[in-house]
Amino acid sequence: MPASDPYTVELAPSVHAYVQPDGGWCLNNAGFLSDGGSTLLIDTAATERRALRLRDSLLATGAPLPGTLVNTHHHGDHTYGNAVFRPEATVVGHEACREEALAAGHQLHLIWPETDFGDITITAPDLTYSERLTLHTGGTEVRLIHPGVAHTVGDTIVHLPEHGIVFTGDLIFNGGTPFIPMGSLSGSLRALELLRSLDAAIVVPGHGPVADPSAYDATERYFLRVAELAEAGHAKGLTPLETARGADLGEFGELRESERLVANLHRAYAELEGHPAGSPLDPVALFGDMAVMNGGAPVACHA
Repeated sequence: MPASDPYTVELAPSVHAYVQPDGGWCLNNAGFLSDGGSTLLIDTAATERRALRLRDSLLATGAPLPGTLVNTHHHGDHTYGNAVFRPEATVVGHEACREEALAAGHQLHLIWPETDFGDITITAPDLTYSERLTLHTGGTEVRLIHPGVAHTVGDTIVHLPEHGIVFTGDLIFNGGTPFIPMGSLSGSLRALELLRSLDAAIVVPGHGPVADPSAYDATERYFLRVAELAEAGHAKGLTPLETARGADLGEFGELRESERLVANLHRAYAELEGHPAGSPLDPVALFGDMAVMNGGAPVACHA
């Protein structure tokens, strides 16, 4: 199948992951569970066209349109398609996810003006929580857990304890480079410990193929390498870009979007300088430095 063809994976009776290869920029995963009477959807997609395709794939399994839609965080690749599922669905997310979605608006349009996103109405969560929230859909317990500031300030882990399944959102990129400039390096490491404590055998990452808990170990090794590079580069007075250009990424050099290293170093530097987790960084500097790391070409939305 073409690299961009999405596919649906049945993880357990009534539980599916919706995977969009190759998991690069703007190609995120979603998921849904249904007993045939009610449906809960986890995340949408970056474009109207892809959100409609997600809806068609969901309906093809015999599930009705979702009455509940959970957003794992505010980024547009996970939320732009929300409006496709209204008015049937109540959108649920962390309280900071709502604030960030409204503040970001059509941010992806600004980053990738040549992408055809379609008719996108920003649709933020209308039901929010602060730490934990338990939902029940189709007889399945769905636990929403805020891990603290990690990938963003408003992340949500979706845990299905009876099935041993966890939807991590962008706390995990399987086969791709993690991305934390809007969150926290130390917080992302803490989030991995929380994910491990859930003891789920099936891990649905925000991007990339369905995985197992070994994805936590690979992600942790990457973050620890970023921390090492940041501490050494900062101590030498190097900029994040200078540190990134001189870095040996070892096993992580072949990950998709390796240019994200410099954005992650910007966050790591900010933490070393005492800035609060999730404090705003300059997006022009971030994407400019990533373009340099990408051979001088701006990073491309693959949706």
